[in-house]
Amino acid sequence: MTALRARPGTAPDTDAGVVPAPPPTVPALDEVGDPPSTVDVRLLPVAAVAWIVALLVVRVPPRAALLTALLCFVVGVGVLASGRRAGRDEQPHVRRTPRRGPVGPVVALCLVVASAVLGAGASQTSARDDGLLPGLAQTGAVGRVEGVVVGDPTVLPPAWPGAPERVRTLVAVDRVSARGRESGATGHVLMLGPSSWGTVAPGARVAASGRVRPGETGRRTVAVLLSSGAPDVVSEPPAPEAAASRFRDGVRSLGATLPGDAGALFAGVTVGDTSAVPDDLGVALRASGLTHVTAVSGAHFSLVAALVLTLAAAIRLPRAARAGLTVAAMGALVLVVHPSPSVLRAAAMGAVALLGLLLGRPHRAPAALGATVVLLLVADPWLAGEVGFVLSVLATAALVLLGGPLADRGAGVLGRPVATALALPVAAQLVCAPVILLLTPAVSLYAVPANVLAAPAVAPATVLGLAAGCVAPWWSAGAEVLALGAGAACWWIGAVARVAAAAPGSQVAWLPGWTGAVLLAVAGACVLRLLVVGREASERSRR
Repeated sequence: MTALRARPGTAPDTDAGVVPAPPPTVPALDEVGDPPSTVDVRLLPVAAVAWIVALLVVRVPPRAALLTALLCFVVGVGVLASGRRAGRDEQPHVRRTPRRGPVGPVVALCLVVASAVLGAGASQTSARDDGLLPGLAQTGAVGRVEGVVVGDPTVLPPAWPGAPERVRTLVAVDRVSARGRESGATGHVLMLGPSSWGTVAPGARVAASGRVRPGETGRRTVAVLLSSGAPDVVSEPPAPEAAASRFRDGVRSLGATLPGDAGALFAGVTVGDTSAVPDDLGVALRASGLTHVTAVSGAHFSLVAALVLTLAAAIRLPRAARAGLTVAAMGALVLVVHPSPSVLRAAAMGAVALLGLLLGRPHRAPAALGATVVLLLVADPWLAGEVGFVLSVLATAALVLLGGPLADRGAGVLGRPVATALALPVAAQLVCAPVILLLTPAVSLYAVPANVLAAPAVAPATVLGLAAGCVAPWWSAGAEVLALGAGAACWWIGAVARVAAAAPGSQVAWLPGWTGAVLLAVAGACVLRLLVVGREASERSRR
């Protein structure tokens, strides 16, 4: 359990909404050296325990969660202390059989992490339950909330022909009032209001009145507010948020100058804004397994980090300066694209990896992934139930653990580059397909070849699109030239999606629900066993 052998084709870190395209390799902060010979997986069971506990803590009473947290902490410390005591009692002259792995410390760490998630989750759920908001939601009463807009507004289709346009907006509330009373509030409220809500910029502080409905149990949204009036803008977004909004507006404007699928995908590939993607292209992206190219993920952070680190290395900056610049660039990207679950995972994992490099530790992608999951779930246990976060973590785990073995499987026949290009989407598809099936009861047959064909265009589209957005405020002609290059790459992605979606049998119906997901997971495990374990067993039998 301590480690797995890493093959030369082990994939770099990335994530995706559906099936990820291979991201570029990010150079280290130091001079490039030999890759690590092992993949440290000791934190993966710890992350799994944290995930299970996070799913539970948002659904149980805070008092029960706190008592369980205390019990887990005491037991965990006891397990660790007993292991150390047993180690001291061993006689140095007695030769003992080496242990197979640090089971005791891992168990102790699992219990301590469970205690941390339970304690943090209990504190957060208790804060959400305080004040007037939960009571208003339960009774369906009218109230007034105040908070900060989170993310871009989303225009909803009319409920019936001729119905007025409605806009959905997420607001992080901190004040609520009703019936002459006022209190603090914690959590997100989903606002459903008229079209005037579409003009509110992310980061603005707003107030609104309406009927309050309860949110879904175990989800981040505390309540839903049905408003019939325009929002009351209390204050404009702060300067960083305003600058990020101007950047996104500039990217949208550049995309509007491009024709067809190039303009439709430009903002989506660059900053994750899919407002310009038409319905037919959206259906084609889903059918071909290419939806992830319009969702900001680890590939974006890998590209940005690669550019910053390459430039910093070219001017010979010290390691600390390289790390600082990279963190600043990733922070700016988070601000521009909004902190969605997959973005948070990608940014946090990059920060953990950079910290390890800054401290002189070797980069271990699974260990960084495990640490990231634990930190994010302690900070926000509701992430455990977000589909985007689930797919992001599963895709990354598939790439770093299965990408290398699958690449080895085909390297002898196809060659290392081709085998690696095929291994990455195959690994992600096999692991993510059961979760995707819960959303759409169909399997995309051409997802792997579509991702392989579209992968070479993803990096140029993203890099040139971001560069065009940066150049646009002070050099419009240069921004238009860069946008043309990004648009050409976006056109290719759209063409691949449309051809794959139009091919015969592009999607095969499957059993819906958890039954179909379990069957698909079992089928994927069997395929992996045949591709990886079966090959190794046959090689051993030949010897």
